[in-house]
Amino acid sequence: MLSIFLLIPLSLMLFVVAIWAVRYAVKSNQFEDLDNASQRIILDDRQERRQTMQAHERSAPTQQQDKTAAIDGNNDHSEINKDSEI
Repeated sequence: MLSIFLLIPLSLMLFVVAIWAVRYAVKSNQFEDLDNASQRIILDDRQERRQTMQAHERSAPTQQQDKTAAIDGNNDHSEINKDSEI
């Protein structure tokens, strides 16, 4: 009988703590998106890879234009030198 006086208040306090924990989880949006939470890590990696690929694709045409301009510029100088020698 003496243990009931200890166990009933202890169980009520545990119940209140459990209710508070569930309410806190709901307010902090822990149950907002249950379906995509496991895929979020994978999707973040894919998005980072896409962004780096797009950045490389954007910088690649400018590098190619610089190389072609340098090659065209060298050819123009060689033609001018040939004309001046004649």
